[in-house]
Amino acid sequence: MEFPFGVIRQFPANPPWWNNIVTLPPDDDGVAGAALGITDNNTTGRFVKQDYKIVGEELVPNDEDPMPAFNRLLEAGAKYIVAAVPADALLKMADAVKDKGVILFNASATDDRLRQADCRSDILHTAPSRAMLTDALAQYLVTKRWGKWLLLTGRHPDDKLYADAVKRSAKKFGAKIVEEKTWDFGPDARETGNNVIPVFTQSSAYDVIVIADELGEFGPLIGYRSWDARPTAGTAGLIATTWSVTVTGWGAEQIQNRFFRQSKRGMRPLDFQMWLAMRTIGETAARTRSNDPKALRDYIFGPRFELAGFKGGSFSYRPWDNQLRQPIVLTTAEALVAASPQEGFLHQTNPLDTIGFDKPESQCRFPGQ
Repeated sequence: MEFPFGVIRQFPANPPWWNNIVTLPPDDDGVAGAALGITDNNTTGRFVKQDYKIVGEELVPNDEDPMPAFNRLLEAGAKYIVAAVPADALLKMADAVKDKGVILFNASATDDRLRQADCRSDILHTAPSRAMLTDALAQYLVTKRWGKWLLLTGRHPDDKLYADAVKRSAKKFGAKIVEEKTWDFGPDARETGNNVIPVFTQSSAYDVIVIADELGEFGPLIGYRSWDARPTAGTAGLIATTWSVTVTGWGAEQIQNRFFRQSKRGMRPLDFQMWLAMRTIGETAARTRSNDPKALRDYIFGPRFELAGFKGGSFSYRPWDNQLRQPIVLTTAEALVAASPQEGFLHQTNPLDTIGFDKPESQCRFPGQ
């Protein structure tokens, strides 16, 4: 019984040139996690005569259309495609394989609209939504009683989307944004940061600086330069993410060590999210003994599906928007700080639904709903 996978990754825009040495992702970012997922699937699969393989791997430059590469994966026979592409490209891919028996995983796009008005029943999300990331961060800050935030937003569209998610999370958990400021100094502030940033961060009394800067243009410059001595969080400082080399509890050393032996580097969030996609099919196929897409989907969204993800508890998919439930870790570059949902944030069915879009908040309407 064969399980042919395709992997497609479009390289994101580079971070500011001054920080490229530190922040450029490795060339195999994500695809290395997919490779480990195939290995793990075959470890179990060989006992039940299941063969998992990657029939196509496409790496697309940032300025090219990824659809031709996607079509090549389909021509190669891929029935399970793991994609790390922007939201608009992902929607085109989903529409192209609608009702064709292909299961498409979103491994990178955090756009909330993919889980809301622009949701597609053919896309399963192992990447978190921005709402999940900012809710996880908000829960921790509120638990620490750091409820007054200065929000610093970058000048790019994705920064504004992250800032919108921050504002939604603040309202949801009772925090207050005392002021929002937009960074418009550009990356050249690395030379004048000690002069610019103290004045830029002057505001009414606040507990923490929340940064919305997904490209990393200015966020790393803010720490230790603010007018008041305050921690930074968001896209810099204390970061909410799915995975980090700092995660070692919950048996995570097992996957960290296996990944390092394979790839000679630490596992990154995109690696983990692609690994989750591979393991979703591997776990489901092992239980159903089937490679029929409908049988797999029925099990994935059924009550018995559980996926172990080395962060405590079991992961599962939300049937109302196809988002994978999982804890979100809060970490600095050197140390794990916490994991959300935080203790005390209760839910009637699953505490993981306190982060991201719970069913009453969902604007997603699949056909037949």
